[in-house]
Amino acid sequence: MPKVLNVGGNDKSIPLPGFYEGWDHVMLDIDPSTNADVICDARDLGTRPAAEFDSIHCSHNLEHYFAHDVRRVLTGFAHVLVPEGFVFLRVPDIAQVARAMATRNLDIDDVLYVSPAGPILVKDVIYGWGAKIEASGVDFFAHKTGFTIKSLSGALAVAGFSPVYMGVTDYEIQAFAFKQPPDAAARARLGLPATD
Repeated sequence: MPKVLNVGGNDKSIPLPGFYEGWDHVMLDIDPSTNADVICDARDLGTRPAAEFDSIHCSHNLEHYFAHDVRRVLTGFAHVLVPEGFVFLRVPDIAQVARAMATRNLDIDDVLYVSPAGPILVKDVIYGWGAKIEASGVDFFAHKTGFTIKSLSGALAVAGFSPVYMGVTDYEIQAFAFKQPPDAAARARLGLPATD
């Protein structure tokens, strides 16, 4: 059974994307109170055994590291990933936020959009969801860096990932990153182009 490492997942009851159906879901978190399978700072993944996971799922976690630590986190992902494996990343798209501020004349305290959890302010996307940070008292929930398609693509390339497939949704970048070109079955399962 293939294994996916859910980095910073916070709660295993949060569903993973459908392409992980039937996979062994291993959760990593820095916070012991989450009851994660692996209690570890993602900056330390390089100390774990090599090639132990078929995929890394990292949704809205990479922005919680300082910019100078992003390479260390991504290099750790590459280390624990099997050669034919992939990383699935989701991060806020700071370029879209900046465009919305300019075109909609939004201030940092204005509502950018409304999520199922409630209103999300411009500053929540830039600095981290203020309501959660305040309620939890956990400073790690703050955002310490941000990404655009160009900056995320560059960070993945520096960490050794190629090819990388990116797309954007509302205020979010999604990326599939590989250490080697995916085969036809992986491309079909993940909805990637048949050829590059």
